[in-house]
Amino acid sequence: MKHLKAINLADFYKTGHYRQYAPGTQYVYSNWTCRSDKWASTLPDFDHKVVFFGLQAVCKYLLNDLWKETFFDKPLEEVLKEYKHRMDSSLGPNAVTLDHITQLHTLGYLPVSIRALPEGSRVNIRVPLFTIVNTLPEFYWITNYLETQISAELWQIITNATIAYEYRRLIDKYAEKTGGSKEFVEWQGHDFSMRGMGSCHDAAKSGAAHLLSFHGTDTIPAIDFVEAYYGSVVAGSVPATEHSVMCMGGQEDEIETFSRLINETYPSGIVSIVSDTWDFWQVITEFTKKLKSDILKRDGKVVFRPDSGDPVDIICGTAQIKDLSSCSSLEDAAAEMGEDIEDVVRNETPHGEAGSLEDYGYFKFDNKVYQVTVEFDWNRYDKQYYYIDGTRIGKPVEVNFTPEQKGAVECLWDEFGGTLTSKGYKTLDSHVGLIYGDSITLERASQILERLEAKGFSSDNIVFGIGSYTYQFVTRDTFGQAIKATWGNVNGVATPLSKKPKTDNGVKNSATGLLRVFKRGNDFVLEDNQYTPIGGELRIVYQDGKFTNEEDFATIRERLLG
Repeated sequence: MKHLKAINLADFYKTGHYRQYAPGTQYVYSNWTCRSDKWASTLPDFDHKVVFFGLQAVCKYLLNDLWKETFFDKPLEEVLKEYKHRMDSSLGPNAVTLDHITQLHTLGYLPVSIRALPEGSRVNIRVPLFTIVNTLPEFYWITNYLETQISAELWQIITNATIAYEYRRLIDKYAEKTGGSKEFVEWQGHDFSMRGMGSCHDAAKSGAAHLLSFHGTDTIPAIDFVEAYYGSVVAGSVPATEHSVMCMGGQEDEIETFSRLINETYPSGIVSIVSDTWDFWQVITEFTKKLKSDILKRDGKVVFRPDSGDPVDIICGTAQIKDLSSCSSLEDAAAEMGEDIEDVVRNETPHGEAGSLEDYGYFKFDNKVYQVTVEFDWNRYDKQYYYIDGTRIGKPVEVNFTPEQKGAVECLWDEFGGTLTSKGYKTLDSHVGLIYGDSITLERASQILERLEAKGFSSDNIVFGIGSYTYQFVTRDTFGQAIKATWGNVNGVATPLSKKPKTDNGVKNSATGLLRVFKRGNDFVLEDNQYTPIGGELRIVYQDGKFTNEEDFATIRERLLG
């Protein structure tokens, strides 16, 4: 990207700060902290910790490579001419002088020291992830000059590494509850976000953050990113169709397209076929019945991909069915279903006059689906509150659901069957599977896994395609990320710095002085106003153009996932 020049990757106001600091300023010491998770879309049991990742890469491709290529390795005259043109044309003639730029170019490297927590750590909100300070007194201005470019490159990686980990926590939780395959969890979150990201570079960075928690990705440059800055990575995808492929074969011959893909193009291995180009329910019921023998004789899996509608209802069905096959009799199952309905209604007791109502629910027993109706009587109590006086459970009635009411997982189970996990939940036959990659959010993924559990299905019956709504619909404010100065040195005198805006609610209050971070149990704890920055968990990772404490992707991933 020829337009990117390292010296220009700043807000205009940064360019004048070299002459605004107090006379005699020698050092400026700042830190990067996630200040708030108020706007973050996380799980209800989120423990207010972010996943730290990406700094090693940013130091390599930005602070080293780009600065070297576009500043230090270019002739001084060319650098000064370009910089003066940009400043003069935008701020006015000689608004920014050039001596400090000449001095930096002559030095030949960025004179800063960065101390950071180990990447892959889960760090408490309001605890610094890293600090940065100039190493030579004459370059006091460089510390916060770099703020804008570091922030622009880093905030999204940290944000999306944290959100990807939330998906991983969710899927791990239901794998444990339902006996789903722990190995399959690695592939249950699949990165579908590239086309909706802000740029290909954004996609690569964000996709690398996704790979900290999962192996599955369709974002090819994410793998390139990890290999370039962190070494090898386990990641991959499978052959998959899109709507243009299915349309090209024609609607009348859609089943022939399926047959060709399954038998000729991909006679073995995993193949994912988008299945809602026209009628998803016809594909999942009629086509599967006709192609069943072909699917079962393959050495591999045919994955059906719905791509429109409400993902929760498409996967789980519009009728929520509780699997009560473990009950000893139909009557016991009906009674248990009645108690469940009663509990729900009790929690939603309306205010109003005494009266009666009825509610119903569906349950599965002995491979059949039943509806049971429960009647409730309401009585006045204490002239203010109302409660259920009694219940009458009607005789269960067998019902035949439509495919839409059953949902895709149950439709595939009806045709192909499968096995039971160690926890007694149903897992589809290994020759078929499902992936949903449209409109997936943490909330919807949670609803799908919860409803599958209620229906008696294990968590590993679905793969989630996680797209740009998750990874692009975020901002720097999602976790309140910012670089702020907390210490300086003026004429040899240490100067603790802090900000505490009276008009703010406390989120923007900064730490003070030199900082150290310590590990206490599973938490990182900040100690400010320290006599030295040495000690604790912050370690030098970049200093004067050189790297220390480099780590590979496997090490960072192991630190995160254990």
